[in-house]
Amino acid sequence: MAKQPYTEARKRANKKWDEAHKERTRYISRRSQARGFIRNFATAEDLQELTKLIRKRQEFLKDKSQ
Repeated sequence: MAKQPYTEARKRANKKWDEAHKERTRYISRRSQARGFIRNFATAEDLQELTKLIRKRQEFLKDKSQ
């Protein structure tokens, strides 16, 4: 079954939401890019570096919440 194209009203509504929620839109976009990089391009060395960065970030967030 073919996917229905967006209507003009849906396009306008999406644009309006994106404009009203710029930070959330940026967050979602960056998260998607990071996941795509890890899935499709990351080397073993990249994954090791990212693992270290993730651990540091987890510690930071843990300390911040206490």
